[in-house]
Amino acid sequence: MKKAILTTVLATSIFGLAACSSDESSETVVETGSSEITKEEFYNELKSKHGEQVLQQLVTNKVLSEKYEVSDEAVQSELDSLKEQYGDQFEMVLQQSGFENEDAFKETIRMSLLQEQAAAETVDISEEEMKDYYERMKTEVQASHILVEDEETANKVLEELNNGAEFGNLASEYSTDGSAQQGGKLGYFGPGEMAQAFEAAAYDLEAGEVSEPVQTQFGYHIIKVTDKREAEDVKPYEEAKAEIKRTLVSQKVDQQQLQQHMNEIMADADIDVKIEEFQGLFEQQQSSGQGNGNSGSSDSESSDSSEGSEDSSEDSSSEE
Repeated sequence: MKKAILTTVLATSIFGLAACSSDESSETVVETGSSEITKEEFYNELKSKHGEQVLQQLVTNKVLSEKYEVSDEAVQSELDSLKEQYGDQFEMVLQQSGFENEDAFKETIRMSLLQEQAAAETVDISEEEMKDYYERMKTEVQASHILVEDEETANKVLEELNNGAEFGNLASEYSTDGSAQQGGKLGYFGPGEMAQAFEAAAYDLEAGEVSEPVQTQFGYHIIKVTDKREAEDVKPYEEAKAEIKRTLVSQKVDQQQLQQHMNEIMADADIDVKIEEFQGLFEQQQSSGQGNGNSGSSDSESSDSSEGSEDSSEDSSSEE
């Protein structure tokens, strides 16, 4: 999100300055004693350092906007979800991210949802998978974990547990996660809140059971489930279906395959760069897309699954 924000701000600066007349371009923007910086100097510096990145993002956004649709309702739903997530800190987060108001932020949300639709076309999600996920949504798991860097240490911790050591004490001693100070306690969580492998292992355990070492991008986890309870306010399946599919797409998408699909989309677009130094910017991407054909399964009819927000926790078992 921060990268997208930076790109949006730079785009406004660079191409806004590029539209200035010759008189405006010589206008002084900064004075430093006996020196000054003109708009033209400022623009040229921005263009040389960030121009390719900004132009790439702007063109990609335009191309995706022509191919897909994102409703105002979907954007508002995402915004409302983020407001709920951040609570009273939302306005502060917005300002710190460089947005003057919600309308500017909505455009970044819209672009993110467009990109999600492209990703959805590279992944097959079956009805059975979505229903299985929905069944999981009906249960919340309470768990503790011990996170270590390598499998050898994880097996050592597991052996000590099997020999009668107390889980919380071992978490305090071995765990590299912030939850170590609480004996590894994570509280209750539902599907989509933890790393995929962590979540799958936790839901497979019964209360009181301890897992074998589970590997995620954070390291190796020993998981202990302490309770399971019925989740509250679960939407009917048909209402939750779009959000479920969105979550499953994010879990299953292959970044290399997605990049190839984006290359194909760009190759099919009629892109004519007018700025001389950037005229070759899209040639490699377009030729790559033309040379590889279709990159994935077609799922465009489900591309409206762009509502809701995937929550993430601060601990290192959480999905990022």
